[in-house]
Amino acid sequence: MTQPESQERLRRWRLLLGGPGRSGQSADGIGCELNAQDTRLDAALAALYDGAGFKVQGDKPTKKENKGVGLGQSAPTVAAWLGEVRDLFPQSTVQVLQKDAVERLNLRHLLLEPELMDTIEPDVNMAATLLSLKDAMPSEAKAVARQVVKKVVDELSARLAEPLRSAVTGSLNRSQRNLRPRQNEIDWGKTVLKNLKTYDPERKTVIPEKLVGYGRARRHLKSVTLCLDQSGSMASSVVYAGIFGAVLASLPALKTNVVVYDTAVVDLTEQLSDPVDVLFGVQLGGGTDTSPALEYCKSFLKSPEDHVFVLISDLYDSDGPQMIRRLAEFREAGVRVIVLPALDDDGTPSYHHEYAAQIAAHDIPVFACTPEHFPGLMAAALGGEDVAAWAAARGLVAARAKTK
Repeated sequence: MTQPESQERLRRWRLLLGGPGRSGQSADGIGCELNAQDTRLDAALAALYDGAGFKVQGDKPTKKENKGVGLGQSAPTVAAWLGEVRDLFPQSTVQVLQKDAVERLNLRHLLLEPELMDTIEPDVNMAATLLSLKDAMPSEAKAVARQVVKKVVDELSARLAEPLRSAVTGSLNRSQRNLRPRQNEIDWGKTVLKNLKTYDPERKTVIPEKLVGYGRARRHLKSVTLCLDQSGSMASSVVYAGIFGAVLASLPALKTNVVVYDTAVVDLTEQLSDPVDVLFGVQLGGGTDTSPALEYCKSFLKSPEDHVFVLISDLYDSDGPQMIRRLAEFREAGVRVIVLPALDDDGTPSYHHEYAAQIAAHDIPVFACTPEHFPGLMAAALGGEDVAAWAAARGLVAARAKTK
């Protein structure tokens, strides 16, 4: 190992183990001195992971003010610490540090302070946390929290909206394709383009081998219902589903409904023009009672054969057998039913495996889905593909019916 490599390894160990003042131990006996930048890194990590803690405000915080948070005359304020980590670490690391700060140091109540919002690095987890706190926020903090959530929504929409629109529109167009058009149904422009390789130079004309017809109008619009479990464990999935619901609602060829539930059912369909309104209509937390939500959604199933119903839930339900019976009834009526235990970046959710297996036994695909795969999923479902086979081909985590 070269000298520079050795020094870099010692530096990393020094930052990992800490030094004097961190956890009351002297862990820098490895003989590695930190430069000014590394000293800032060390202090930022110490505040979070070694009990140095934060001040809430002012120079002399009290124990009551710092419930669950370490004390110290040199402790930074939360706002200063958030600004410091944004300056020192890459965005992905900042998001991890913010999440750890909320969970490890009981900082949820501090996110109610409007002056902290400008120092937050917006991401899905932070948006979910703010949404769970929105009812406890003063009006000023809620207004700023809405701006943070809107920034997350805008960033995710820029990345995910167009793939979803393209995938769904392409699937709907294919389902309308007229492969054997009558003479008055031929789209001559597309037919010529499709058959340019059969151009006959002697006759100076295209000899069409394949005719392309205008799409036949559907008798009914295709319909999609997203039914979202808004219990606390589903927070990130709800953020993504709210955005996707708004995008789907913007497509005129689709009729889209979004329903959220815990122990009560709320229809957010009328708010789909603004995904931020959808998310602020969610009440994260509480129990999980899926059956009343499914009963409510029955009113949307006017043309079951043209309907895709997506339940997004971890399936930890107060009445699992009843939930499974209702989903089976939807499936038997001709609805394309899909169950997603998660719609988030992890794709490896905690969910009720026994209920998932029982649902899968009714020929209903059950699998976790990442946001990047959701456009393809909707295209496959609306296009009449085998969704279970589509998911398996992409290695998505799936539940399987138990064999006897």
